[in-house]
Amino acid sequence: MSTAPTTAPLQAILGSHILLLRDQRVMLDADLAELYGVPTKVLVQAVKRNLVRFPEDFMFQLSDDEFAALRSQTVTSNTGRGGRRTAPYAFTEQGVAMLSSALSSPRAVAVNIEIMRSFVRVRALAATHGDLAKRLADLEDKTEALAQQHDTLHHNTRAQLKQVCSTRCAS
Repeated sequence: MSTAPTTAPLQAILGSHILLLRDQRVMLDADLAELYGVPTKVLVQAVKRNLVRFPEDFMFQLSDDEFAALRSQTVTSNTGRGGRRTAPYAFTEQGVAMLSSALSSPRAVAVNIEIMRSFVRVRALAATHGDLAKRLADLEDKTEALAQQHDTLHHNTRAQLKQVCSTRCAS
């Protein structure tokens, strides 16, 4: 029996775990640890043993404000109640790829491949969203122009009708 998760359920899970923080798409250490099937503490220790592989553009620790905002947006347990006492680490796409060198179990390799594919899908969706937004803006501009033409035509037609009525009524 394989220790790697099946692809379909993993793809569904990954989409919800890719967050936008500091204008970057990232995954949090606890989510990654869950996917890799290891405790968060083990993942963080592996990273700390290999810190040279994780520069700031690969991984960063959330600030207190970011952590508080994240805690209020999601139902994350509060400190002092068995919850997390330190701010989580966020891994960019490059950082997640580098994790494969720090965690090399067959499950970690399989999960890493799917995570990389998910980042690619998210990037493609973002590009599609941008294209759709541009097309929608173009359609809105065209609709507004047509509405203005219609209003102008309506105004001109009413003026002509008034003129016809006033000339006939005066005769």
